[in-house]
Amino acid sequence: MYSGSTISPISGALLGAHQKIDRVARRNLERLLPGCSFPSIRQIIHFEGDNGPDAIKRKSPAKDEPWHYFQPFDMEDNQLLQLIEEHYRLLTKALAAKDTVRASFEAAWLAHAVVDGLTPAHHYPYEEKLVELRGGQGMETRTTVKEKILFPGETLRHQASNNWKFWGPKGVFSTHVAFEWGVSTLIAPLRLLKSAPTTADVERFSKLGVAAWYRSIAQEVARLELYDDFYVSGWTISLGRRVRRELAPALARAVSLAWYGALLDAKKEQQA
Repeated sequence: MYSGSTISPISGALLGAHQKIDRVARRNLERLLPGCSFPSIRQIIHFEGDNGPDAIKRKSPAKDEPWHYFQPFDMEDNQLLQLIEEHYRLLTKALAAKDTVRASFEAAWLAHAVVDGLTPAHHYPYEEKLVELRGGQGMETRTTVKEKILFPGETLRHQASNNWKFWGPKGVFSTHVAFEWGVSTLIAPLRLLKSAPTTADVERFSKLGVAAWYRSIAQEVARLELYDDFYVSGWTISLGRRVRRELAPALARAVSLAWYGALLDAKKEQQA
């Protein structure tokens, strides 16, 4: 999801979807636990944009990049789940130790992973398509900016075709960006007052545990088939309405629950 340009922080403040969701989630957390000992929204979004996961893609291509793509119905796809669990564990630990700086970092990066993995564009088999366009070469081979933005080919025509499939209209990347930019624009003015977790949401989170809960939420989002509809018809009034009424509240609610659960677990650790 769009977090603003890693060059200008102003873009993130205006249209950063991650920053928007974080603000709403922090407000929801305050409603669940008034006066809770949790980093402020200013401390959290400090670790977004140029200090967030997206910036690594520019600073060191294909090296230590957090991979936030997820196939919700593939029970063998656990990479993102493991990353979310690790951020959740470290956030809990930091909160229990009252380490505000580390807690701010983990809260931001946990929220980023949660939102990305629930974003319909991130359910697309992006890695498989990249490997295909690179002639079977793995993601780890993209060690320079040039190798990351230009695709090889057996002939100049084949190379041009591969790059068109990625950068051209309805290409892998151009479609991805168009969807995420649209979502960011749509949710920017929303207050998302109905995104606060309910008692049933909290009970479900506690019962399933982080990984199982997250997969179930991701499956619910995937069943909406928002990205499929966008690929066929582009942005329509109906699709925009569904993003505002269904996707946006689900994203904010998920981040709220992840932070809320970590805060409760931290309190348990402190009392142990």
